[in-house]
Amino acid sequence: MVSSLALAAVLPVSAMAMDASAATDLNIRSGPANNYTILGVIPGGEAATLDGCVADGTWCKVSYDGVEGWSYAPYLTVSAEEEAYVVTERPAAVEVTTVTYEDTGETLKDERQGATAGAVIGSLAAYAAGGPVGGIIAGGILGGAAGSAAVEPTVETVTYIESNPVETVYLDGEVAVGAGVPQDVVLYEIPSQSEYRYVDINGQTVIVNPETNAIVSVIR
Repeated sequence: MVSSLALAAVLPVSAMAMDASAATDLNIRSGPANNYTILGVIPGGEAATLDGCVADGTWCKVSYDGVEGWSYAPYLTVSAEEEAYVVTERPAAVEVTTVTYEDTGETLKDERQGATAGAVIGSLAAYAAGGPVGGIIAGGILGGAAGSAAVEPTVETVTYIESNPVETVYLDGEVAVGAGVPQDVVLYEIPSQSEYRYVDINGQTVIVNPETNAIVSVIR
């Protein structure tokens, strides 16, 4: 579920920060994995400062509106020659600094909790066929395509979900509107919005369209 990183120190002095936009509302976590605490959210279409990414490129160190942490790279885009590229699929000319993760007492606690919580049973599919957020960029509506799939839950729905918690499912990837949930994940009925289902993924409750298995809302 969570890869162990060789935890070391700090961003090189020569590193160049750059802007990166979130393709959809994107969590900022306390560490570079999906079991770490959520510190904040980058709204879809908004730009955050990107300081660099871990060696395998899956998580990047970011800051937005005074919150510093880590966000999932397949939902971050950078610009080059007036084109937007997913960080994980950027041209070679767009250099992103490799950064390491500095351990703290809080994140050590998070990692221990994640390691003992349960086994990963699959992966969330990134939004749009053909690659992470590829359809969003191709459509020229960064921050809008994923958002257009969003559904606003009713007060009754939120109340029901909060009163009826379900077992957490652990999946690789990040929870985001538009992400696809594997077909073998059990989804639970919502009486007040019967066309949708809900499930807890990586400790965060989401509402899913059972026809497409796409996440349509994240309960924050």
